Amino acid sequence: MAFIALGINHKTASVDVRERVAFTPEQLVEALQQLCRITPSREAAILSTCNRSELYLEQDHPSADEVLAWLAGYHNLSLEELRACAYVHQDDDAVRHMMRVASGLDSMVLGEPQILGQMKSAYAVAREAGTVGPLLGRLFQATFSTAKTVRTDTAIGENPVSVAFAAVSLARQIFSDLHRSQALLIGAGETITLVARHLHEQGVKRIVVANRTLERASLLAEEFGAHAVLLADMPQELVNSDIVISSTASQLPILGKGAVERALKQRRHKPIFMVDIAVPRDIEPEVGELDDVYLYTVDDLHEVVAENLKSRQGAAQAAEELVGAGVEDFMQRLRELAAVDVLRAYRQQAERLRDEEVAKAQRMLQNGTSADEVLAQLARGLTNKLLHAPSVQLKKLSADGRFDALAVAQELFALDEGSDKSSQ
Repeated sequence: MAFIALGINHKTASVDVRERVAFTPEQLVEALQQLCRITPSREAAILSTCNRSELYLEQDHPSADEVLAWLAGYHNLSLEELRACAYVHQDDDAVRHMMRVASGLDSMVLGEPQILGQMKSAYAVAREAGTVGPLLGRLFQATFSTAKTVRTDTAIGENPVSVAFAAVSLARQIFSDLHRSQALLIGAGETITLVARHLHEQGVKRIVVANRTLERASLLAEEFGAHAVLLADMPQELVNSDIVISSTASQLPILGKGAVERALKQRRHKPIFMVDIAVPRDIEPEVGELDDVYLYTVDDLHEVVAENLKSRQGAAQAAEELVGAGVEDFMQRLRELAAVDVLRAYRQQAERLRDEEVAKAQRMLQNGTSADEVLAQLARGLTNKLLHAPSVQLKKLSADGRFDALAVAQELFALDEGSDKSSQ
């Protein structure tokens, strides 16, 4: 048995690579089932966000190379290109990595809360796909429990800091007075909801939410007093938008250079601040080449994020200690679980031997043998059968010079060495 966590994230891979390795929600179930079918992975889950794509696996024997080859093939990357930015964690380190990710300790924004929900979604999808079993399931539950403890017992989640918050903070640096600005938000997911909340709190003059479905956009718009439109209406809204922040699950850019150029002409080249939080990207990179456009991707938010994180740094050490305790507790329980299987098998064997001796005793009673003699024979026969296999194995270990195993046996059977010598 081996736990493996492997993948890429914002620390090891550029946004260009991350968007090529990202899984769409529609791909996940089929990808999970294929992963377990083609690789030696008995259990599997996939976490895919704008900042990371990670695979969590349980295997009989660790074989990360086969999984990396599958991942590269699935996304049409060369194995060498993937190896250059991938990381692999095994057993205790894999458990620690999952717990650190769920607790927000491995995020671009230290302590950001969305990642725990994303990991819970990854677990739910893996259960739906039938690729999570008892071992990986226990690891996920332990991970969620540790992350909850980190949130409850440390200050790592205080002072709202997220990619969404960082984007709005950057907008505040560029526009001194957001009360006069209009914002166009593309998408209606969790990140855009956070952006809308922050912009609303900053008193932005007008917020427009554009989405593929008007119903979803309207629900979000209603919450913050915004205006809902379809993606097809973006060109008209773009003309009046000073701030554009996008985060959808589209596999292709939905805002191109041409549309932005036309909007700038109508705006008489009044600047537009844009943040593309999506992976794959929603806004064509060429848009950044236009004069009067300030285009940022998630990778560009590092400096803003770092400035906002100072208040959380002190809590990080305490959080790391809680994660360490969570890893130790889980691995101990896992080792105990392995002992349970051995004990179960040993008990079944002992019960079988007992039943055989009881049946023999019952036949002796039926044949008229005295009860005292039957009891003595039952005790003697059961003792001999229970000791036979351990005796044979101990003699073999001794003959092979396995004195370490003999010492373990002494401890296992709780034998007092002094009393044993006095009985000789």
